[in-house]
Amino acid sequence: MRIVAALWLLLTVTLAGQIRFQDVAQKAGLRLELKNGAAGEFHLIELMPGGVAALDFNNDGCMDVFFTNGASVPSLRKDGPQYSNRLFRNNCDGTFIDVTEKAGVAGEGYSMAAAAADYNNDGFVDIFVAGVNRNFLYRNRGDGTFEDVTAKAGLSGIDPKFGKMWSISAGWFDADNDGWLDLFVSTYVAWDPKTEKPCGPPENRYYCHPDDYAGRPHQLFRNNRDGTFTDVSQSSGIAGSIGRGMGVAFADFNRDGLTDVFVANDSVRNFLFQNLGNFRFKEVGLETGASLGEAGRAVASMGADFRDYDNDGLPDIVVTALINDSFLLFRNLGPPTFFEDYTIRSALKQATQQLTGWSMGMFDFDNDGFKDLFFANSHFPHLGQLLGIPSPLANSIFRNLGNGKFADVSKQAGPDFQNPGFYHGAAFADFDGDGRIDVIVTAINSPARLYKNTTPDAGHWIAFKLVGTRSNRDGLGAEIQVTLPGGRMLYNQASTSVGYASSSEPLVRFGLGAQPVITRVRIRWPSGFVQELKNVKGDRVVRIRETPGS
Repeated sequence: MRIVAALWLLLTVTLAGQIRFQDVAQKAGLRLELKNGAAGEFHLIELMPGGVAALDFNNDGCMDVFFTNGASVPSLRKDGPQYSNRLFRNNCDGTFIDVTEKAGVAGEGYSMAAAAADYNNDGFVDIFVAGVNRNFLYRNRGDGTFEDVTAKAGLSGIDPKFGKMWSISAGWFDADNDGWLDLFVSTYVAWDPKTEKPCGPPENRYYCHPDDYAGRPHQLFRNNRDGTFTDVSQSSGIAGSIGRGMGVAFADFNRDGLTDVFVANDSVRNFLFQNLGNFRFKEVGLETGASLGEAGRAVASMGADFRDYDNDGLPDIVVTALINDSFLLFRNLGPPTFFEDYTIRSALKQATQQLTGWSMGMFDFDNDGFKDLFFANSHFPHLGQLLGIPSPLANSIFRNLGNGKFADVSKQAGPDFQNPGFYHGAAFADFDGDGRIDVIVTAINSPARLYKNTTPDAGHWIAFKLVGTRSNRDGLGAEIQVTLPGGRMLYNQASTSVGYASSSEPLVRFGLGAQPVITRVRIRWPSGFVQELKNVKGDRVVRIRETPGS
């Protein structure tokens, strides 16, 4: 069996082509510049936007795009069309059309993040928008329009103790496996333009460090199954940990059937909330090794993804950070210790030490059976000036070599991929239906990029569109094990919460390398039901409906 696995690894690595991207945003009609409202007063919120979501809001099988956007500062008003959030419908022909006004999602306030999922199980994906001092929930009516149901749902984000909160990321997951999606909101710091102190002398102002602001607790909202939510942040134990939240990601790290929550924190240790059941959580980051890297100090963590990079059946964690920190890779070794810092052993430490990363994603871009890493990069504007280096950066792509290591192949990813920018949000989906994962990336005060994946000689692939019946309709939290001829096993899970402030497609994808057929597919649904399929043909999207009792 070891010989077969080794031969499969050699074959897939040999056959896979160089990962390449072409920016087709302008050609496709995706025209948006992320506006942060900066006017020379150095308000901290100007550094932090803005997320993007990939979603199929009209159920035509083609992934659409929703952009969050900023506002004037300090008023926090979208006082011009340049600040509108934007929804673009995919025409299924390589082009998009702006349907924001018809859909009713231009928004209000200073938006930060988007989280897309079907919270009410009606078959249409809804949109939660996190922002500064206020959040919004848009219910998809199913006719191309959305209704603002924030007040009815109880999701404005007002904390009973701290009042208005600065929400910076959010994600949907089924905390109690009751078949209804709950909402986790990552909160950053206390911010008020009236009391925000200036940093630096008058002739040389700069953005203050996060240490100058008080941290805030994260929030958890239980879905009441009737269109409303209950704030269970205190009773669940989530609010007991004060951080400076950035990206949020979900996975079942200890294989107990309950979805756990990882939060990337800025300049304080990261949090891992273990799901104990019955809406009770325990923060176990330190004891499980997921809070700090080998150096034992907190870094400026930003984006995160929580997936199995080495196909051992255990979800691992990758985190982006600030220049000189290096990004982090925590490999899940299972009980009793769980996570260990594998950043050096994976060859990521030296390769990322001079980068500042925001959103990211762990996806198989060349379909060779191993998840690669995409990073959206840019230094803080003032930091580049202090260090004497350019602040705009090109994005990065690291190929998974299948032996526990990653190789930076960014320079070979095509000329469009070399263009620098203040890149922040990133969402991942196959926008053109060719089986290769594409990336939509936001850039502050610059056009968004749609990186079409043009990797030559990519391997075979398969994508599963899950439809829960006992589980939540999107199947979020479902885990899928794929067995290939020869016995090789691949693992992935359903989640839309990926990277920083962004939301990706809900489909569960696998690169199959040279194999066009899967021997066995095993799905563990959030309900606990296990479903199997055999001899499944690849190179297509397969719709799977949860069928307990069949």
